[in-house]
Amino acid sequence: MKKNKTIETENSVVDFLARISEKKRREDCASLIALLSKLSGFEPKMWGTAIVGFGIYNYKYESGFEGNAPLVGLASRKNAITVYIASTFDEKETLLSQLGKHKTSKACLYIQKLEDIDISILSQLVQRSIERIKELYPS
Repeated sequence: MKKNKTIETENSVVDFLARISEKKRREDCASLIALLSKLSGFEPKMWGTAIVGFGIYNYKYESGFEGNAPLVGLASRKNAITVYIASTFDEKETLLSQLGKHKTSKACLYIQKLEDIDISILSQLVQRSIERIKELYPS
């Protein structure tokens, strides 16, 4: 059976931040790490080499594929900071319309810099996302 490639590791979050060459992006990621840690109640952990995750849940799809994932996470990608949230939850679209400058895909929120968004709206998105994941995948 196929295995999940992105798993929790012992890699250093500090080293992850140090590898971000652009100072502003590094500062924004550090601020987001502090915020996501506060909102989730979990310390940041590396998932693979490029995702900072908070908390953990086990999922199992109808196909039988299962694995673990962080409740919420972030990565510094080439074109944006990516925040990983649940794909669907109550008020997601309404909150996204109030967030500010961003792009989305199914379970990813892409932002360029923190000044582009409303942090209080991001906080609500993250909280609702975590609530939905816990509802779908109770431990």
